[in-house]
Amino acid sequence: MAEVVITTTDGLDGTEITEYLGVVSGEAIIGANVVSDVFAGVRDVVGGRSRSYEKKVAKGRKEALRDIEAEAEDLGADAVVGAAFDYEEMSEGMLWVNLSGTAVKTR
Repeated sequence: MAEVVITTTDGLDGTEITEYLGVVSGEAIIGANVVSDVFAGVRDVVGGRSRSYEKKVAKGRKEALRDIEAEAEDLGADAVVGAAFDYEEMSEGMLWVNLSGTAVKTR
């Protein structure tokens, strides 16, 4: 099967949505090792940004994208429209990354 296109828009230019297959989602929970992250944070915080945390969040986004693509493929979709990320702090040091959208077939 071809790669599933994932977009934040309600449709895809040049294609017609022929079937809506349902809501799909991908999740990742990012844990932080407090001791190592404090030391990493001291080393890499520049201008209020922490490179180590940014890398963890990027990894969480990639995992959520892989999950939603796999779920859409299982439904026979070739695209996911209306995709949106959500980030929630679950507990101290834990971040939940969620991506959800609608799996569709197109032509």
